[in-house]
Amino acid sequence: MPEIICTTVYQFSELSDTAKEKARSWYRELGPYDDWWDAVYEDFERVCEILGIRLKTRPVRLMGGGMRAKPCIWFSGFWSQGDGASFEGYLSHSKGAPARIRDYAPTDATLHGIADRLQAIQRRNFYQLAAEASHRGRYYHEYSMSVDVTRDSPTCQSPTEDAEETLTEALRDLARWLYRQLQAEYDHLTSDEAIEEGIIVNEYTFTEGGRRFGSS
Repeated sequence: MPEIICTTVYQFSELSDTAKEKARSWYRELGPYDDWWDAVYEDFERVCEILGIRLKTRPVRLMGGGMRAKPCIWFSGFWSQGDGASFEGYLSHSKGAPARIRDYAPTDATLHGIADRLQAIQRRNFYQLAAEASHRGRYYHEYSMSVDVTRDSPTCQSPTEDAEETLTEALRDLARWLYRQLQAEYDHLTSDEAIEEGIIVNEYTFTEGGRRFGSS
């Protein structure tokens, strides 16, 4: 004869502090949802558009068939010394970028500084500079980006001596900015507050000791 076993289960709010910590640990091990970085990428794409950067794309296959273009943005994180973010794209002068980036991100001094530096070096080169950022190697961080700078001058003038270094550092600073945004988003999603919200929204139940009860 089958036996019926009765078990008392608890909502997260009903657990002891020790049991809550065990429940949080269980949920945290599941990791953030797939493609949790999409919102950060979308913000980054908008920033690039304002700054005059056209991101390269690569084709990816969709689960239901077909293909779509995905921006060439990569990152690894967030625990190793070689972690970081990188991207590939084409830079050209973007008229009014310093003002537009301030409208888009009024309090982000890093983006303001990048836009100002790009504007200044373009001005010194009569707004004729262009750059291509490409990824090299198997790691993803700002120093895995190589930057090729050219000048579209009708009189065949070369870029000013500081053009390559200025553009390269500006693009690498943008990659650093992206990495910080990704890390902040990950830290938020794995914070105790976000973990508890996820547990409560999904109505997970637990044993008295904080062990997950029921199917995921």
